[in-house]
Amino acid sequence: MSDGHDHTAGANPKSMWIALCLTGSFMLAEFIGGVLSSSLALISDAAHMLTDTAALGIGLFAIHMARRAADQRRTFGYARSEIIAAAFNAGMLFVVAIYILFEAYQRLRNPPEIQSSAMLIIAVLGLVVNLISMKVLSSGKDHNLNMKGAYLEVWSDMLGSLGVIGGALLIRFTGWTWVDPIIAVAIALWVLPRTLSLMRESVNVLLEGVPAGVDLSDIEKTIASSAGVRGVHDLHVWAITTGKSSLSAHVLLEPSADFDAVRIDVASQLEKKFNLHHSTLQCEREACEAGEECGITESHGEGHDHDSHLHAEH
Repeated sequence: MSDGHDHTAGANPKSMWIALCLTGSFMLAEFIGGVLSSSLALISDAAHMLTDTAALGIGLFAIHMARRAADQRRTFGYARSEIIAAAFNAGMLFVVAIYILFEAYQRLRNPPEIQSSAMLIIAVLGLVVNLISMKVLSSGKDHNLNMKGAYLEVWSDMLGSLGVIGGALLIRFTGWTWVDPIIAVAIALWVLPRTLSLMRESVNVLLEGVPAGVDLSDIEKTIASSAGVRGVHDLHVWAITTGKSSLSAHVLLEPSADFDAVRIDVASQLEKKFNLHHSTLQCEREACEAGEECGITESHGEGHDHDSHLHAEH
């Protein structure tokens, strides 16, 4: 059941704990400061920090779950907990962004008086906290969706803090209180595309779609052109979690081909060329029912036609 690979690669619990303590402790102060200063930009930054805190907490729980060993009920283990957490975090951030847009509309109609000095001090402190959190989370963001989600939210908060600082200075020296909701809208619109990108990546994994960066046609050609292979069909590539892609395929062999030799050769090529360490290959002398129904991609050798039919789902 367990394959011996570490499926939490890139996840750093210590870094996430540090970021959780920093963002959680400052989030409350920023929210109170936003209410006292009547700054929607500050409140929106606090709301983003709330999602950061929740994201980091859920992320730490997901890392713990993902490291649990496979069992009789979860033969792949609990690695996908990280993807569920990433999708949930993206959903939370999306809801917060929509709320900020609505609240900004209300405030543009009836702008409140804003205490720019308090707004500026709190925003500067928030920027410092965000920069420290980004630093401790940066090491794992490129290798783990869960860490990427947490880093993304802290990164968006850092931009928000910069915007709030600029807004506080403008309000202080010009009295333009309408700047505050405009900055809040800018923060929300900046965050939304990145939130949707994280959501798409997470949903693609949950739907067992072809992992990003994997070209299914190249994999198909590699298998079909291997020595002793007459064709390939029922090809599936999917991911259990970040960095753990799997493949299954039916390989139609030449009459004289050796089953084990072909299987070992194809699996080796898949590992070297596509970093696929989890390959399940069913070798056949004659096309099975699945191959007859869906068509077979044959090798380009003399006397063979090339009929391409791909399965993009598992």
